[in-house]
Amino acid sequence: MRLVILDRDGVINEDSDAYIKSANEWRPIPGSLEAIARLHHAGYRVLVASNQSGIARGLFTIDDLNAMHRKMALALSQVGGQVEGVFFCPHAPEDGCRCRKPFPGLIEDIGRRLQVDLTGVPSIGDALRDIQAARAVGARPILVLTGKGQWTLDTHRGDLAGVAVYPDLAAAAEGLVRGHRA
Repeated sequence: MRLVILDRDGVINEDSDAYIKSANEWRPIPGSLEAIARLHHAGYRVLVASNQSGIARGLFTIDDLNAMHRKMALALSQVGGQVEGVFFCPHAPEDGCRCRKPFPGLIEDIGRRLQVDLTGVPSIGDALRDIQAARAVGARPILVLTGKGQWTLDTHRGDLAGVAVYPDLAAAAEGLVRGHRA
């Protein structure tokens, strides 16, 4: 089974320092939905692992988050794509939970629920915490330069040894489907 794990904000959809708080604010990054469709049609099971501390901060509710994910699923269905599951951490950084990236709890949960070994599974994110969570479970971290990705590359280059870097999810998907490594 081929599996790929994606961060959400900054990878699939536009990110905001003020948080994405509603379905109206959720906007896909150009080419990201088509990239997910490409992965899906190439036989990848696509899952999302995302920190969503806006819930703990009172900026939006679980219902708001579910509405965002329904919008994402509908938009994906219109281009032939599918996300098999969305795993999220609703906690604030100060809560110290193990599911909040950079801790590996979300990704470990995916492995447990799917009963798969996560070693070498591509895990695509735009932040150092995504890379750290992937490494903690033996997954293969991939950085995209959308969202916070360029800042992450510029600021944490020394922490990214061996990490494939792509301009966006579309390029990363192309690399995975063709079997390339950046």
